[in-house]
Amino acid sequence: MVETGQDPSAKGTAGFLLEMGMLKRAKRSGWWIAGVKDPETIAEHSFRVALIGSVLAMMEGADPARTALLGLWHDTQETRVGDIPHIGRRYLQAASNEKVTEDQLSAAHPAVRDGARRIVAEYENGDSPEVVCARDADKLECLIQAVEYREQGCANVQPWIDSSLAKLKTASAQTLAEAALSMTSVEWQQTYLR
Repeated sequence: MVETGQDPSAKGTAGFLLEMGMLKRAKRSGWWIAGVKDPETIAEHSFRVALIGSVLAMMEGADPARTALLGLWHDTQETRVGDIPHIGRRYLQAASNEKVTEDQLSAAHPAVRDGARRIVAEYENGDSPEVVCARDADKLECLIQAVEYREQGCANVQPWIDSSLAKLKTASAQTLAEAALSMTSVEWQQTYLR
């Protein structure tokens, strides 16, 4: 490639974007413990977390865009530290998500570096309605995914359902979890097939 006098931070920022492509290939490894042979990727999980977060925010009167943004960034550090199952965390001392994000974006455009730092710090340490909704979205997505895996014959997912349900904070997330637990994964289409 020919150098064109490009801003050096452009390469750092583009490098981060390329690194995020790993989330499309990296599996959510905790599901292997439950016997799921081909679990969803971290990117697939993060997409639905962002969408669920925006829905919860609408229901809770929070900012849906801000909540979706928090959900989208919540697992970006897993390109560096992987998806460590909860049982594995007993034996490892991983760097904080803020530290990983700082390293990931050390060569990026300053505005990107500062913006990402604020987003990750808010998710990790904040208590705003948007943060609460984003964290609930992470748990609700896990619960919904477990329901789908259970339907596919993975009988060992009940602990994921139980722990996710127990950690939900908002009334909206609890209501949606109860509804999801009473449905099949394809029931949504019955409304349109009548």
